Amino acid sequence: MKPKSALKMSLMGAVAGTALLASPALAETGACLITKTDTNPFFVKMREGAQAAAAEHGIALQTHAGRLDGDVETQIAAIESCVAAGVSGILLTPNDSRALVPAVTQARENGVLVIMLDTPLEPADAADSTFATDNFQAGVLIGEWARAKMGDDAANAKIATLDLNASQISVDYLRNQGFMTGFGIDVNDPTVIGDEDDARIVGHDVTNGNEEGGRTAMENLLQRDQGINLVYTINEPAAAGAYEALRSVGRQDDVLIVSVDGGCPGVQNVAEGIIGATSMQFPLLMASMGIEAIKAYADTGVMPENTDGLDFFNTGVELITDSPVEGIPSITSQEGLARCWG
Repeated sequence: MKPKSALKMSLMGAVAGTALLASPALAETGACLITKTDTNPFFVKMREGAQAAAAEHGIALQTHAGRLDGDVETQIAAIESCVAAGVSGILLTPNDSRALVPAVTQARENGVLVIMLDTPLEPADAADSTFATDNFQAGVLIGEWARAKMGDDAANAKIATLDLNASQISVDYLRNQGFMTGFGIDVNDPTVIGDEDDARIVGHDVTNGNEEGGRTAMENLLQRDQGINLVYTINEPAAAGAYEALRSVGRQDDVLIVSVDGGCPGVQNVAEGIIGATSMQFPLLMASMGIEAIKAYADTGVMPENTDGLDFFNTGVELITDSPVEGIPSITSQEGLARCWG
């Protein structure tokens, strides 16, 4: 594989100078990208990365998506369609990290390389590989930052967590439990959200990873306790919704919000003080490296490798904040805006 810097340069050239999709008539390799939805900016950027890399490597790329976060049936149908089309590889961000295992297993039995992006399956080795952020570490970073930022007041925090959905898939519990760990809250079952017994936790609600869901979840939890002063959110669209709910009751300036994603709108929200800190991911890199892995597999049979000591390939994470704290490496929102979703 190319070094990351060379990969990013080649992708920029591909976007600027070539069509996004290789012509099926000219391509020797077929691939599919299946995302959770086609509207979340995170997955839009992921699609852009896959399309640019497919154009560069002469791969015919099909793109599919669930109708909404949690839509397993549409993703299963997409997997089956891709296998029937004879593609060499599938890149998948699963809407359910357990329910999609049988469909992935069937695809692999048909000789298709299946790589998870962002969200690992359970178990992780049910796929051939995973290219992802260390989602647990992303949560740890914002949890540690929030605890340091609150100082002595952390002992009296009133915490709301705005999670993804009731399925509690791997990306959801990894970020949530990472945040808990970073903030110093004892985690019971690391794969279960909401089983902690720390009195500082006001409650949990689900957002479906979008702004409307974030607003509704925040409203629900404020009804439980108007004194909430720290909000963790699964992603930045949910954080934006939470902020709007807080602003509607005049609490926008005295509640700390932390999140994960690092998309350009989210980093701008850090710059504007809406979000205190966020952990930046690199979805374009995940997808472009996935396409390169499919190309290598189709040409040579070489399988992608994991990062040493992990059961996935770690595509990196950066803490973005304009209020740095000692001992926790971070970059500013200005620096983040120059790097968002590369």
